[in-house]
Amino acid sequence: MWWHIWRASARRRRREVTEEIAIEPIREDHVESFHRALDTVSRERKYLTFLEAPPLDSVRAFVKSNIVEGHPQVVAVVDGEVVGWCDIRRNARETHAHCGSLGMGIMPAYRDRGLGRRLITAALDAARELGLHRVELHVHADNPRAIALYEKVGFVREGVARDAVKIDGRFIDAIQMAVIFG
Repeated sequence: MWWHIWRASARRRRREVTEEIAIEPIREDHVESFHRALDTVSRERKYLTFLEAPPLDSVRAFVKSNIVEGHPQVVAVVDGEVVGWCDIRRNARETHAHCGSLGMGIMPAYRDRGLGRRLITAALDAARELGLHRVELHVHADNPRAIALYEKVGFVREGVARDAVKIDGRFIDAIQMAVIFG
């Protein structure tokens, strides 16, 4: 009995700590920290298409482009360090400009605390304000935690790209998901 009470109390404390983590639009002074977070999550070789972060200059150009073009990109910041992010890039082609593609990641120590939901909610709210009608993503089929998060915030499965990702000689299906704003 005491174990269940302790676990519930620990979950509540983790959630309270997570709620204190700032979620804010990315700024140019976040670039280096964002690059480190992206590299850390990429090197896990589980969740992202990247196996390591692109060069810092490429990440800087990506972030500057998001800022200048108004693409939603929010970051979770602890003591000045980015610990999570969510970005939505509007499709450049006119016939698909009502659509955006979502990418996100969270540093290992900050997972399972509700931070992902806060990040994606902030990014989706910004996408709505931007006038996007549809946001889509691809998620590795072996990432049930991310799939559950996306479904909780309204994404639906639209298809499966079989063997779409290959990491360390292992093929992984990618689930295509999208949310459409009413």
